[in-house]
Amino acid sequence: MTKETFDFNQKIGSKKLERFALIVHQISQKIGFRVSSRGWGYLMEQAGYIDKSQFDKVESAINRCRKIGLLPVDFVAEESARAFVGVEKPNIYTDKPEVKDTLKWILKNVIHGDRYYTPDWWEGEEYYIQMLVEKIDLKELWTDICNEYHIPIANAKGWSSILQRAEYARRFKEAEEKGLKCVLLYAGDHDPDGLRISDTLRKNLYDVKDIFWSDQKKGYDPSNLEIHRFGLNYDFIVENNYTWIDNLVTGSGNVLARVDEEGNIVPGLKTKGKNAGQEHQNFNMPYLQKYVKKYGVRKCEANAVVTTPRVAQKLVRDEIEKWLGPDSAERFASKRFAVEAEYAELLDETHLREPIERILGEDKSDEE
Repeated sequence: MTKETFDFNQKIGSKKLERFALIVHQISQKIGFRVSSRGWGYLMEQAGYIDKSQFDKVESAINRCRKIGLLPVDFVAEESARAFVGVEKPNIYTDKPEVKDTLKWILKNVIHGDRYYTPDWWEGEEYYIQMLVEKIDLKELWTDICNEYHIPIANAKGWSSILQRAEYARRFKEAEEKGLKCVLLYAGDHDPDGLRISDTLRKNLYDVKDIFWSDQKKGYDPSNLEIHRFGLNYDFIVENNYTWIDNLVTGSGNVLARVDEEGNIVPGLKTKGKNAGQEHQNFNMPYLQKYVKKYGVRKCEANAVVTTPRVAQKLVRDEIEKWLGPDSAERFASKRFAVEAEYAELLDETHLREPIERILGEDKSDEE
């Protein structure tokens, strides 16, 4: 039986869109993590439903399905920057409305209070690591692994905001003051600006070196910071047969470079604003010329890793353990075990465990 394909260059009717929603839902259940609308283009292309020229159409179809109820609105991975704060939830500690259930929740957490104590994970370590990624799909895929090694991870969203830079710079400063060597790991798109971002991260940090916080803490001098881009790099892309996109269109829609009818690489065009239609001013810049001479007029977006999640997870774990060592997860786990043991001893010494467990046990008997 021939695999069903979707030609998004033609009108997709309601029945076809329903079929599309069913297929992406089935794929989603298999991969086990949320993917951005853009990431779905890579997954659908890998599965043979579309070709790479239709990535933008897939992104649009995913969002259309979310709007009309064919897919859950929270089906995709999206940033929470627009989320409301200050929304109060009744009975925040329990789904039940009774006051006694809140007390029960509190008593249970006294028994397991070690969960609320955070040890100094980096005491005795040589390196302190933070990670920036270019796409939300990488953050979704790697967050659990970073949590295992207690490494903060964020989506840089291109040229990251002043506040984001100041926040992770402050953590680096505090770590250096404790004698740790600081490392910033970066993974992003393989395109001219994606490579340039990784090359200029230090400059971006220097730009906020002289800031100060409302608590009077001063900024961070990144002179000693180790910055390392570990993906997506060319060899990794080729080895995993990731899809190359045959253009150098920026996120704003401008074209950095293009191929003319004779096959020559020529300046791209500005598509928006008062300079629309003019040649892109960056074409003759060294970073862009170096890129097109080496890789051509093509790019590979970081979203491509969603097609090989296990390979991508191994990539980030290997990179982390290159700095922290292969036994680092065990070292962090031993610090957690030490806290659990000390807390259990305190419960016994203060004679709190027995009365609390008796109350919780009686409550359970009443329910039965």
